[in-house]
Amino acid sequence: MSSPAQPARSASALARDSGLLRVVGIPGLALGIIGVIVGAGIFALPSAMAAALGTYSPLAFLGCALAVGCVALCFAEGGSRVPTSGGSYGYVSEAFGPAVGYVAGTLLWLGDVLANGGVAAALAAVGAAQLPPGAAPLGRALLIVGVIGAIALVNLRGVAQGTRLIGVASIAKLLPLGVFVIAGALFSHAASALPASAQPGGVALGRALMLGVFAFAGMETSLAASGEVRAPNRTIPRALLLALSLVTALYVAIQLVAERLLGASLPHAAAPLADAMGRINPGLRALMLAGTGISMLGFLASDLLASPRVLFALARDGLLPRVLGRLHPRTRVPHVAILLYAALAAVLALSGTFVELAVLSSLVTAGLYILGCAAAWRLRQRGVALAGPPLALRGLAPVALAGILSMLALIALASRAERLGLLGVVLLAVTGYGLARRARGAAAQ
Repeated sequence: MSSPAQPARSASALARDSGLLRVVGIPGLALGIIGVIVGAGIFALPSAMAAALGTYSPLAFLGCALAVGCVALCFAEGGSRVPTSGGSYGYVSEAFGPAVGYVAGTLLWLGDVLANGGVAAALAAVGAAQLPPGAAPLGRALLIVGVIGAIALVNLRGVAQGTRLIGVASIAKLLPLGVFVIAGALFSHAASALPASAQPGGVALGRALMLGVFAFAGMETSLAASGEVRAPNRTIPRALLLALSLVTALYVAIQLVAERLLGASLPHAAAPLADAMGRINPGLRALMLAGTGISMLGFLASDLLASPRVLFALARDGLLPRVLGRLHPRTRVPHVAILLYAALAAVLALSGTFVELAVLSSLVTAGLYILGCAAAWRLRQRGVALAGPPLALRGLAPVALAGILSMLALIALASRAERLGLLGVVLLAVTGYGLARRARGAAAQ
């Protein structure tokens, strides 16, 4: 039974998408999700996983895929019921009201922009390393501004152009990984076996789980553009499940091949995929290094298409300055939100490093996942469905509980300072909602 407040919130959820073009289908959304999930991390992650868990590392990937898969199923359920701009922000708001929705929206865009800044910083570091020492600082800054600015410019031209860029970048980043898996599987000379001394427990397990969950995170970013998805009640769940299945198979295959080619040296490899291909052919090593840069660009393209829509949705709901809710009269994209988000990402990239920004992003995202799982269950209980028959996943309650418990475990593995930081973000978001509501009330008088 729906609550009395449901019709008003449902109308708001539909109204915030007014003027947007629903042109993104299953292939485009799935590639966008893959483009965000498969970032630069997979090019370095196999060595860290092997160092933490030895021969158990492929199982850790499967375990992390199961945990994030529970969250993805909840997001598919919620997204099929409330397919609106802002993605998880929209359906958390529909489930629990605007205050909790504002917290979810803040966690969503903050986690995304931290990840964007981190990846841009990593890409700039790779580029600056090729320059003379004296030119490296300026080159790094120019590369950050140039790459983020160029991708933002493509997205300002329209959502169709942004989706095409993501498709090209996703395919380009997957080709080197496909070559890695195939060439490594066919190579006849395997290295010495990776030791099985690492046991799945204690600090090692915690480290591996945090790394693995970070590697699988990102589907919430692409869903922020749900207001521009065609037939969303069918497209969103199908694209989510397709993307996560492909990513899981790819990650496990990469880990197994890396173990086969590098063996006992894998835990100590700085660039494991490139080092492994170097065992076969120096040209393949260069291909892997190029793939790292392409993967970073693909992530940035996917993020800069989707994440500004969260700011757009919050503004359309009167919770951020109205200027962020404007659409360009010709391209029908939220151009002000895109420009502001790109500027924030560039500032973070200029001031931080990949590791510190990625850790913060992962922790903030865990908080969002908890709200998303709970919201999917709540929407099912209330029978909310704004765009036709929803997914109606069987066994949603235990799936949602598993997702929530997994993310609580991830937060528990963080340091005390990091947990306090997450709490501080939530409190600031609650305060921000109160101020926005007061300002809106004053403006209405």
